[in-house]
Amino acid sequence: MAPYIVSDARQDILERIRHALADVPASECPEDVPVPREYRRQPVELEPLGVLIELFVQRLRDYGAEVVQCGPAEVTARVGAACERHGLTQLAIPSELPSGWLPAGIEIIPDTGLRPQELDQIGAALTGCTIAVVETGTLVLDGGPRCGRRALTLVPDHHICVVEIEQLVLLVPQALAAITPAAVEQRQPITLISGPSASSDIELSRVEGVHGPRDLIVVIIVQQPG
Repeated sequence: MAPYIVSDARQDILERIRHALADVPASECPEDVPVPREYRRQPVELEPLGVLIELFVQRLRDYGAEVVQCGPAEVTARVGAACERHGLTQLAIPSELPSGWLPAGIEIIPDTGLRPQELDQIGAALTGCTIAVVETGTLVLDGGPRCGRRALTLVPDHHICVVEIEQLVLLVPQALAAITPAAVEQRQPITLISGPSASSDIELSRVEGVHGPRDLIVVIIVQQPG
């Protein structure tokens, strides 16, 4: 078998890591060294709900996401309208999406292990989320029955995500604390989504849809169910 070839850049990085760790005892664990965590973990004061929604919408639109606000009974119509705007005729969905979110006239395809090629042909996914971070406009998906597996939201060109009002938190540390059980205890894959997929690596030109959906549509349910 031919020897494994390490690139010069990678070798340089590994050498620097070895040099930095040279004086660390072999018996020392990362948990043995306290790390100061002085950043803000909770809001200084509770913001009115309307302020949170306004800031969240602003952040989402800054990233290039399409945002729709509605009541609980309007979700189906709003999702259907988004499908019509984008010319979508099919939606792949996770296993336990509420039936009240599913639009009429659109073919609904449950993700029961769809191959990447099939997800690409369907072209759109409809999911919920676990937590939504207002300050950064970030959607957090934990791989659960309303979020689905990662491929469901990374392969299709369009992702429609429904956010429920009680899922809004102001700060990233709040979101991380909320998903710790799923990430640590259940070993679920966590996906953080801040706007449509985009890259500026190629000649500093923004290219969308490189690593995920090129269109992100967020439907925010701004009222609790009656």
